[in-house]
Amino acid sequence: MTTPAAAAAVTQIPVRLDFDAHAPAFARAMEHLDHTATKELDRVNVDPRLRELVRVRASQLNGCAYCIDMHTKDARAVGETEQRLYGLAAWQETPYFTARERAALAFTEAVTLVADTRVPAAAYAAVAAEFGPDEVAALLGLIVTINAWNAISVASRAWVPGSYQP
Repeated sequence: MTTPAAAAAVTQIPVRLDFDAHAPAFARAMEHLDHTATKELDRVNVDPRLRELVRVRASQLNGCAYCIDMHTKDARAVGETEQRLYGLAAWQETPYFTARERAALAFTEAVTLVADTRVPAAAYAAVAAEFGPDEVAALLGLIVTINAWNAISVASRAWVPGSYQP
């Protein structure tokens, strides 16, 4: 139960643009893209927990509060642990992630920060050493998709953080 003092401390972040209402065809296209990215990950058997870690990590880097909330909830729903979710922002400094997950997270960071990183050969080589070409392509599709969602969400503030229910 929220106390009156705690309720008063909550900051309201106003919606800038109801993206779904003002760009309905594009919003549907994004939903289709997201569904397609997930189907590709399913096709190549990428662990659902890893896909949510990728979504959360990109969203952390992009500062997308709504997507962080959504994908941490989705990660928990597919069996991800609290410890790994809490450690994700500092994944390189934790023992919680496998070599395969580390390669995917490093690739996620490189692609998300492409303007700065240009996706170094080492990041690509690391992900290619752990994943086959179909898996790398599916991961890349997911990373591109979550970055697009993050850009829409951060720019428009269309969706209220905390409002997502799996």
